[in-house]
Amino acid sequence: MEKQEKIKVLTDLIAINSVNGNEVEVAEYLAAFLAKYGITAKIDRFGDKRADLIAEFGEKKTKQVFCLTGHQDTVAVGDQAKWHSSPFQAKIDGDRLYGRGSADMKSGLAAEVIALAELAEQGVKIPGTLKFVATAGEEFGTPGAYRLADQGVFDDVQAMIVGEPTDGQIVYAHAGTINYQIKSYGQAVHSSTPEAGINAINGLAAYIAAEPHLFEQDPGDLALGKVKHSITMIKGGSQINIIPDQAELSGNIRPTPAFTNEKIIAAIKNQLAIINQQTKFKLEFSLLHNFYPVKTDPQDEFVQQVAAISASHFPRQAIELKTINGATDASVFTQRNPKIKTVVLGPAAWKHAHQIDEYTTISSFLAICDIYQEVVQTYFEQA
Repeated sequence: MEKQEKIKVLTDLIAINSVNGNEVEVAEYLAAFLAKYGITAKIDRFGDKRADLIAEFGEKKTKQVFCLTGHQDTVAVGDQAKWHSSPFQAKIDGDRLYGRGSADMKSGLAAEVIALAELAEQGVKIPGTLKFVATAGEEFGTPGAYRLADQGVFDDVQAMIVGEPTDGQIVYAHAGTINYQIKSYGQAVHSSTPEAGINAINGLAAYIAAEPHLFEQDPGDLALGKVKHSITMIKGGSQINIIPDQAELSGNIRPTPAFTNEKIIAAIKNQLAIINQQTKFKLEFSLLHNFYPVKTDPQDEFVQQVAAISASHFPRQAIELKTINGATDASVFTQRNPKIKTVVLGPAAWKHAHQIDEYTTISSFLAICDIYQEVVQTYFEQA
């Protein structure tokens, strides 16, 4: 494919508004693109305009299974007036290509399908199976990833690249994510007699006071460090002169292999039990999302090979093995199949994701197209 053909795939994807949904239009575009190169893709529709896409390419003569995967949705645009160009009309300025999803992660998604197309176009023989999987809803709740995992799509996968933005760097581990909610119940009375009621907000305050000490037993993970926890939302009260009988808070936690999701959830529930037993407050815990950390040995041959290939295509920058505290769909896939060797690798930089005037660089995008192809060929030659 010519350079401009590759860029057009990316700009076409950006033009599809898939903010927190509408993945079906992206999936239809990807399926039509792959069909031009003789690759058949299955679109798995569900919900309101939601869809995953699965494509397989190869001779299936060996049990080798490699997967390129990414998500089709994007986060919201935010205040569109602050953008210097339309979020859904890609703008090129020098090496930069602007638009919602340009970094996270339509550039990675485009590079993955381009890699498949060029491998097919060149007649490259894949003795095993090369899978391409595009998911729905990664930015909130990962319904598409869970659906695919339940269908067994990743049960036979041995190695995988997630095309999130890393600017060519090799991410071999990332934290999990726990989103949770705590509801506090009290007794409403007029604010002139607060002693006759139970202030539900104060119940939350008791938990907030205890929260900094919840994970003191965390030994820290050698790669990912300590668990990170943030209380991010608080709601309570209905009128200024009424003692509130209900209040709630929500929090986000980044688990690591050293202090697991199960230990974190147990620590929170234990603290709530103490508060409920020792005070007049009633607190209830709800688990909203529970994604597990992902970690592959950085000395693993697959990780080292990917790093070497990336370095050869990014000669002007040092390529390092890194970790991130963000999560990906790999949290779901590796929980189902812990044997998958996983690397996160894509164009652009993580810091540009979710931003006003989000952008990728054309040079990194084109480099990643080539890197994916070389990684695939090397994997099937050496595995």
